[in-house]
Order: sequence, then structure tokens, then C-alpha cells
Amino acid sequence: MKCENCTKKECSKKQKNDDTQSTSVDALSSNDGSEEKNEFATLANAKILLSDCLACDSCMTLEEGGRVFQQNQKEFFRILNLNKKCDTSKHKVLAVSICPQSLPYFAAKFSLSVNEAAKRLCGFLKSLGVHYVFDTTIAADFSILESQREFVQRYQRRNQEEHALPMFASACPGWIRYAERVLTNLVTSHICTAKSPQQIMGSLVKGYFARQQNLSPDKIFHVVVAPCYDKKLEALREDFYTALYNSPEVDCVLTSGEIVQIMEQKNVSMKDVTEVAVDSLFDDLKEGDVVRHDGKRSDGYLEHIFKHAAKELFGMDVKEITYKALKNKDFQEVTLEKDGETVLRFAAAYGFRNIQNMVLKLKKGKFLYHFVEVLACPGGCLNGKGQTQTEDGKPDRALLAQMEEVYTAIPVRLPETNLHVQKMYQDWLEGMDSKKAQDTLHTTYSAVNQSTSSLDIKW
Repeated sequence: MKCENCTKKECSKKQKNDDTQSTSVDALSSNDGSEEKNEFATLANAKILLSDCLACDSCMTLEEGGRVFQQNQKEFFRILNLNKKCDTSKHKVLAVSICPQSLPYFAAKFSLSVNEAAKRLCGFLKSLGVHYVFDTTIAADFSILESQREFVQRYQRRNQEEHALPMFASACPGWIRYAERVLTNLVTSHICTAKSPQQIMGSLVKGYFARQQNLSPDKIFHVVVAPCYDKKLEALREDFYTALYNSPEVDCVLTSGEIVQIMEQKNVSMKDVTEVAVDSLFDDLKEGDVVRHDGKRSDGYLEHIFKHAAKELFGMDVKEITYKALKNKDFQEVTLEKDGETVLRFAAAYGFRNIQNMVLKLKKGKFLYHFVEVLACPGGCLNGKGQTQTEDGKPDRALLAQMEEVYTAIPVRLPETNLHVQKMYQDWLEGMDSKKAQDTLHTTYSAVNQSTSSLDIKW
């Protein structure tokens, strides 16, 4: 897939996955060879292939391609080296936020418990010169809570607003990119406006945390460690950029696999790294044991929204959810019945084949679901291409199975029980219904550069 072919109209997701044409970071790098040599110079050569990204060439402009490839190890180490120089006015506070779906990868790969993996990853990053290491679970708390509230509001408006339902989840950047660049406003108007955990974490780090530390947001260099390459594209969105401070919410995204590349090139083993407690956004507190949300492979938007809606709309307490697999294991249905009537019908649609079938039904007016948790990766976020591919580009199924076992064993914490979140709603966001909460935690999605290709492509 060559980035220069961005003028093509037809979505090339229909191409076979074994397409060997790729563009490497070197091809789009602006480095003229004059870069100063330093202790990290040999670590910056790992290549990111465009074929590893779910957003194909038809969805990416040449400018975007260049900016994506700047989000690599070179940029990370440029900041680390900048902080070693005497001109302190140019120093940055380097903060790294780790996605919950990345931790099982490190735990499984290095035969560690998930808590050991979190602390050793923190220790490794701080040994490089990182100042703070955060867990993004709190950002997912906000994202889920806002998604819950929005679904209830949409359900209550369903008879007055044509596009109120169904509501599609907004946490997966691969899905969002596809919806905006290929599908129509008929689809994008149904996407939940709550920002993803990554971008809410960006607001927390460069908004809340920056204020707590008395720092200007542009003085913080914020890195996110994520399972997939599409998170790099998400960080580039214009709506996630603060013009006042000339600062994006997330400066750089590195995949879990890229972190391991750094370890390998530094000849560092995770088992030899000193454990260091993960930082908290709150004063000098440290994070405790790793927790997660409901959901076997992702942040569990379906389960949390389903249970919340059942309680708020129908006064029913749902303890356990039963999934019914339909055409395949990546398209599953959950229903709620009351007085013999199905009152809620949710679905999980993972992978582009299921997404395509879902959109076809929506356009034909045969869509029965109130909410769909949409994820671009088959199997969900744990199966992100930034951490589950072997060197020859094939999925590492044995590793994925281990990761799933690790992830499901992590204790679940309900977003509603996080007292820090409740306090931040009041003290930082001025209430759950405030304009500041809306501006900080939400965005909008709309179709751009609509494709003329039909939706009956057989992937």
C-alpha cells in the first residue's frame, strides 16, 4: 500500500491482507542525515509499515502519512535527549500513558503477572528518562460514563430524532476513520460523541494534571502506549489539538510492540527491570493493583451501557450478560426482555466484515439494534496489530490466547465507583452537565471525502 495513491476513491480494505507493498518510516522521514548522534541513535531505526495500520491508503493523505511516521521512536528519543541538554527552557515533562489492553501483552510475553508487568514497564520507561507513567483506565471510566448517559438520552429522544438510534461506540479509531472517510453522514450521525479513552487521557494529562503541576500544556510531551497503529492517526485529529497552547492532547503514540523493540535494542529484559509503582494523576498518590472494565478483550462499552440502560430506562438490575453468537464469533447479540417484549437489543461487531454487514442493514432500514460496540480488529482491542503480529505479519494466536487469559483475570471496577472521577466532575469539570464537561469529554464526527464506492464490496 503506497501512501502516494491517496487519490483513489475505492476503499482498499477489500484488498488481500497479504499485500506486500508498504511504505516505511524512512520513506517519509524529513531527517536529512544531520541528526545529532546520541546514545539513542541506534534505537530509532525500527520501521513502521503502513500495511500494519487498519487505515489504508484511501483513508490517509500524504501529509497525514508523514505526520503519522513522525510518531515513532525517533521523536520519543528526541525529547529524551532534549531533556539531557543544558538549555532547561526547552526541557519537557515526559508523561507516558499505558492502555489497559497493552499490559496483558507484556505480561504474557515475559511470563509476568499483570501487576508485575505494569510496574516493570514503568521502571523501564523511567530508566530511559520518563517522568510520569500513567494508567489510562481512569480515562476509560470517563468515556464509559459519558457513553452511558448519551445512550439513555438518545433512547429517550428516539421518537423525535431520526438519527438518535442506533448508537455506535466511538472508542475505536480504525472504525471512526472508516466511518468518516468512506461511509456517509447517515452513519456518522449515529456515532457516540464521547471521546475515546486515549483522547480523554490527553485532556486529563494536558488539562487537569498540567494545572495541578502548574505547567503549560505545551511543556508536557505526552506519549500513549497502545495496542494498534490507528491510535497514531487518532492523535492527529484537529479536534484534539489546543491552538491556544500549540499543543495536541497526545504528542506521540507508540505501540506495545514498539516498546518491546526499544527493550530489545537496549538489550534489556523485563525480568531484570526494577519494579516501580505506576503514577497517579492525583498529588503524590500511586496506583494500586491493575483493574479493568467489563468485557473480555476491550473496555466493555456494551456491557456497561447495557446494564446502565436496563436500570435507568426499565428499572432492571442485570448482573450477568448472555451473549448470543450470530454469523460468527465476532458478531454477537445481547437482548433485554421485559413483560415478554424485547426492550433492548445490543450487538458487538468486530472486524470490517461484520462492520460492512452492519452498515448494509442500516442503509436498507433493517437494523434492529439500539447500540453496537464497533471495533475494527477481529477479536477486539487485545488483537491490535501493534502487539499480536509475528515477524512475518501473521497473528500470534498462542500469544493472544495467553493475553485473553491474563486480561479476563484482572478484577473489574465499575466506573461509577471511582471516587476520583466523581470528584473531578465537580472540581475540574464544574459538574456532569456543564459546558466544560461537554467540551472536554466530547467531540463530533461527520463524513469527509466521501467515497463513491458501493457498500457491497466482499472483503
